[in-house]
Amino acid sequence: MQLQSIGPIRPDSEPLVEVEVLAPSPASGELKLRIEACAVCHTELDQIEGRVPTTLPRIPGHQVIGTVIECGRDVPARRLGQRVGVGWIASACGHCRWCERGEENLCPEFQGTGCDRDGGYAEFMTIPAAFAVPIPKSLDPIHAAPMLCAGAIGFRSLKLADLVNGQVLGLTGFGASNHLVLSLARALLPDTPVFVFARDPDQRRQAIELGAHWAGDTHEQPPAAPDAIIDTTPVWETVLAALTRLAPGGRLVINAIAKEPGDRQRLVELDYPSQLWKEKEIKSVANVTRADIEAFLAAAAEHGFRPEVSELPLEQANDALKRIRFGRFRGAFVLQPGEHASSHEPLA
Repeated sequence: MQLQSIGPIRPDSEPLVEVEVLAPSPASGELKLRIEACAVCHTELDQIEGRVPTTLPRIPGHQVIGTVIECGRDVPARRLGQRVGVGWIASACGHCRWCERGEENLCPEFQGTGCDRDGGYAEFMTIPAAFAVPIPKSLDPIHAAPMLCAGAIGFRSLKLADLVNGQVLGLTGFGASNHLVLSLARALLPDTPVFVFARDPDQRRQAIELGAHWAGDTHEQPPAAPDAIIDTTPVWETVLAALTRLAPGGRLVINAIAKEPGDRQRLVELDYPSQLWKEKEIKSVANVTRADIEAFLAAAAEHGFRPEVSELPLEQANDALKRIRFGRFRGAFVLQPGEHASSHEPLA
């Protein structure tokens, strides 16, 4: 499923085109994967609509589970048959000051899977061997796929929130990433109350079902002021709302590679005394590292995380993207190509 042009996603549009291309061959240092599953991410919407620059034509997809079926030159043959995961990070230089201190997500030569090179909305793909992460045997492909971005970026967000066990965590938006952050926070910070802000009543119900201590609308008053809030929404209104709710000295972590421009003018309403004073902070999340992916996978295997997913054949990628774009979904969509695909009716 290939992205060939940039433009807004409409209910009647088909942003990706089904095409047949030659299966890629691994270059030196690369692996060729037979893809088993690829989860759908909001970042793909940002690519399609032009907020994240993407070279075209491009096969998107950066939450990929696959089996190694061919090794390029200089890759040990022992990797054949290995089940691996590929996240947003496709490569980094390895020698700049950011890479050397473990912050390869900030590398000036960072390349994104499905953005700078073809990704997982396909039957096969190639990836530098060093950036294909082994998948713990206890994790099945369908439920592991969303962990490679939604989970990994959630892990990074929670790390940047810098909470001490028992402090209050707020989550704004409750899509694929924050519903994994909730599971992670409950495991790593067992005494931390988690409050969820979401416009969708169904997502609020889901949050309570999954263990949130409270769930309300964007502008509702929670039981206590959060010490940190992780915002995963594509809009600016939630940023202002979160800053209003933060406790003194609190930190807002914006977990988004891009924000939509529709309500950007709301930023002129920023009120310094109530929203920024008292040493409140704003921190953005940029990409992920391989260590983030590995850490979340390890936590998922240890604690038995099992994200809510909806499985679809690869050919229904456009349906999944439109469901996310127009807010009709729970958890994460996972695409399966060819022989791996289950039988599904088209989404209403």
